[in-house]
Amino acid sequence: MLAILGFITVVALLAVVMSKKLSPTAALIAVPLVTGIIASFFIANEEGSVLVWENIKALSGYITGAGGIGSVAATGVMFIFSILFFSVLKDAGMFRPIIGGIIKVIGQDPVKITLGTALLAMIVHLDGSGAVTFLICIPALLPLYDAMHMKRTTLACVAAMAAGVMNIMPWGGPTIRAATAMGVDVMVLFKPLILPVIIGLAAVFVFAFLMGRAEKKAQKASGEAFVYKEEPLTDEQQALLRPKLFWVNILLTIAAIAALLFSGFAPAVIFMIAFVLAMVINYPSPKLQGEIVNAHAAEALMMASVLFAAGAFTGIMKGTGMIDAMAKALVQVIPTSMGRYFPVITGVVGMPASLLFDPDSFYYGVLPILAKTAESFGVSGLSIARAAVLGQMTTGFPVSPLTAATFLLTGLSGVELGEHQKRTIPRAFLLTLIMLAAALLLGAVEI
Repeated sequence: MLAILGFITVVALLAVVMSKKLSPTAALIAVPLVTGIIASFFIANEEGSVLVWENIKALSGYITGAGGIGSVAATGVMFIFSILFFSVLKDAGMFRPIIGGIIKVIGQDPVKITLGTALLAMIVHLDGSGAVTFLICIPALLPLYDAMHMKRTTLACVAAMAAGVMNIMPWGGPTIRAATAMGVDVMVLFKPLILPVIIGLAAVFVFAFLMGRAEKKAQKASGEAFVYKEEPLTDEQQALLRPKLFWVNILLTIAAIAALLFSGFAPAVIFMIAFVLAMVINYPSPKLQGEIVNAHAAEALMMASVLFAAGAFTGIMKGTGMIDAMAKALVQVIPTSMGRYFPVITGVVGMPASLLFDPDSFYYGVLPILAKTAESFGVSGLSIARAAVLGQMTTGFPVSPLTAATFLLTGLSGVELGEHQKRTIPRAFLLTLIMLAAALLLGAVEI
């Protein structure tokens, strides 16, 4: 019953978000809360007793505990202060010359812009952090997309695809988890996947090209010639510009990014410090500081509320045991006659499974069971693991409601979660299938 409730929870969440029946914040809280209460009638304690009221009261702890809001608290703080930090730099005018420079490099052709977006996201994601990738790429490119009247969903989708494939790198979380769960060296797991991953990266450029071409056709169909021009500023915006501090702000941004990549400090701490420095350097007046924070607080808090709601969703799913039950059910429904095809099945369901399981639950809970079952049919457990990392929380992580990076991406780009998922999930799924087919043909995944 818990497994059924778990699947109902995920399907209902996606349905109400994509259909815009509820906001993501409301859906992430309301849907698991309802199913969590229903689950309370089926959760037995160690003595075998079902204490419904005690189970319902436990939901509060699941929501606020380490598996729930506690797991995203630091990310929420980072989210708030990163938005405030980049907002201060935007007010100070730092991004205007940068966009002008980008225009000179990649031009004003939507195709070149989407290809450049994919390349930038791939390079930045070399550190393996989706949060860092989106924090760097989205604020820098969003003004360009807006100026060229290109869809923000295109920006979010291209960045998500590029980061998703790059997340398969051997230092990425999913690959490390898979290697750990299988008890093998991470490079033993990853090396056979090098060519399939390269093919996946090439496919990202193809998707980016096609999306850029669609944007270009839409521009031509409109009959307007969209040329990037700096938007005229209001008197209030003009007063906030700090052109003399441009290079100071650039150095501050570089220092913040370098600290994210190499310092070992928590991202939340880095952005708290960076925000304070940006505010004090550009706007030393306490009154003006308060006005600027007030101007951007609504956006920061609105996005953070979605993140904390996601923590509530994850906490209830884990705490009630629905995720564990789903994992067991997923394995049991696969017919034994399909045993030799376990790698293919795992690869196909990997990306959609990102919507159901967080990476720890999948790689430490589901993967070992799948691998052990496959080995009983003479199929290598490594093939199962390699097939899994081609989609589960790699191409799937930037669309999953279980990852903070998804909400960071949609928040920074100003795209609704449902719109982002509708545009990105089919392409991310196809990327997984392309890499899986390549892995099968090249022998990286065997059946």
